[in-house]
Amino acid sequence: MKALIMAAGYATRLYPLTENQPKPLLPVAGKPIIEYIIEKMEAFSNIDVIYVVTNNKFYMHFEEWRRSFNYRIPIEIINDGTLTNDDRLGAIGDMHYVISKKNIDDDLLVIAGDNLFDFDLAKLRDFSQDKGIVICAYDVGDYSLATQYGIVSVDTQGKVVSFVEKPAQPPSTLAALGVYLFKKDKVALLRKYVAEGNNTDAPGYFIQWAYRVDDVYSYVFHGQWYDIGDLKSYESANKLYEQKNK
Repeated sequence: MKALIMAAGYATRLYPLTENQPKPLLPVAGKPIIEYIIEKMEAFSNIDVIYVVTNNKFYMHFEEWRRSFNYRIPIEIINDGTLTNDDRLGAIGDMHYVISKKNIDDDLLVIAGDNLFDFDLAKLRDFSQDKGIVICAYDVGDYSLATQYGIVSVDTQGKVVSFVEKPAQPPSTLAALGVYLFKKDKVALLRKYVAEGNNTDAPGYFIQWAYRVDDVYSYVFHGQWYDIGDLKSYESANKLYEQKNK
């Protein structure tokens, strides 16, 4: 299995904190967000490499972090070559870039680099045993908040039957988390999606397409999840994790 951490955004909503520092390297209770993500990945014992895709602006920041972070699994930083928020490849564009550059032909776990959560990914591992594509979801519990996310609807087996990216009138409050698992034979669907000229920005656009051409499942997590998108969410996460560490 290969793991991919998405870290190529410019996090303009967090300025000035992220003007010269990538969001996944921001400290929460003294530890970079990305290290919490890597700890959660340990539920998958068969990961043999972790790719971190970033941009040209922050490439050296991640390289310096990688050299100082002693970890048992090889970590490789991949530069997507972009310089600004205006020329970014988008999340799907970056996934496709890494898959193509590294010729990935293996199971693939993808996690957005601004995800901070306390639930155990072993539950995703177990749920996904006989499933080709699994996205993770979380009930944000607020319809106004749900307008900011991709909203998923599932049947009694967890199969995705609807997905809407940032709907003005959300059908539910079940939001996609930014955690995706592709079995080896389903990675090619990302290539097909891009080859057809589809939107390569938010991952939700791919899910909207994918559940219509193949079976896509959703695992719903419970616990605490922080999507570090603005100063308020970053400050809240810091406060919570500092209290946990006391």
